[in-house]
Amino acid sequence: MLPRVGTPLPGGAQGASDTREGTQRSSGATPGIMHLLIRLIVFFYVWGIFTAQGQKGEERTEEVKIEVVHRPENCSKTSKKGDLLNAHYDGYLAKDGTKFYCSRTQNEGHPKWFVLGVGQVIKGLDIAMMDMCPGEKRKVIIPPSFAYGKEGYEGKIPPDATLIFEIELYAVTKGPRSIETFKQIDTDNDRQLSKTEIDQYLKKDFEKDDKPRDKSYQNAVLEDIFKKNDHDGDGFISPKEYNVYQHDEL
Repeated sequence: MLPRVGTPLPGGAQGASDTREGTQRSSGATPGIMHLLIRLIVFFYVWGIFTAQGQKGEERTEEVKIEVVHRPENCSKTSKKGDLLNAHYDGYLAKDGTKFYCSRTQNEGHPKWFVLGVGQVIKGLDIAMMDMCPGEKRKVIIPPSFAYGKEGYEGKIPPDATLIFEIELYAVTKGPRSIETFKQIDTDNDRQLSKTEIDQYLKKDFEKDDKPRDKSYQNAVLEDIFKKNDHDGDGFISPKEYNVYQHDEL
C-alpha cells in the first residue's frame, strides 16, 4: 500500500529538513553561549585589573613618609645599609601624640648606636634613616606594617599603631659588620676581636668626629658592643659572632 500524500518518508526529504532545522537551532545556540563566555572572560579580566590596582594603591599608602627638617649644606657621606649610626630619636603615637620612647632618657642621655638595615631597630626606622647626613634631622611617619603591626608592643604601643619619629643623626661610620672593618680591628690577626682592639678602633673613629667624646662614653659603647655580640662570654668577638647580621655586600 502506498503512503498517503504528505506522510513523511523515513529518511526522506522531510527528515532531512528536520535535521537541517535541528542543526540550525544548535548552531544558533552556540554563538549565544560563546558570546556569554566572552563577556564573562572580559568581565573577570577587567575586574582583576581593578583589584590589582586597588591592592597597589593600598601598598602605596603603606609606606614610610619622610620629612627632612634640616640637612647640612656640606654632606660628603650619607648613611647606607651596614653603617654604624649614632643618633637620638623620639617616638610618638600618631593617634594622640603620646610619647612612648625617648633615647635621651636612656644610657645617661647618650645617643643610640646601631647598625643600619640589619633589624636592630624597627623596619620603618631602617628605611627612614637611609641616605642621611651627619647632622641631619628628619620627621618620619611609620605605618603599622613597618612598626609593631597587629601585635603592638608591651602595652606601650597598641595594635595597628602608626608611629611618628623625630630623628637627629650625629655620626655615620663604616659598620662593624664588614669584612674589611673586621680586618682593620683585628690588629694581631688572630681572627678574634678583643676589647683592647675594639677600644683602639673606637678611639680612632671618635677622633674623626668634630664633637669631643669623653672616656666614659667610649667605655659605655665598648661595653654595649660586647654585651650584644660576645654571645659565649669569652671576652672576644669571633668572626661568627661578628657576622651575626649578614649583609648583601658580604
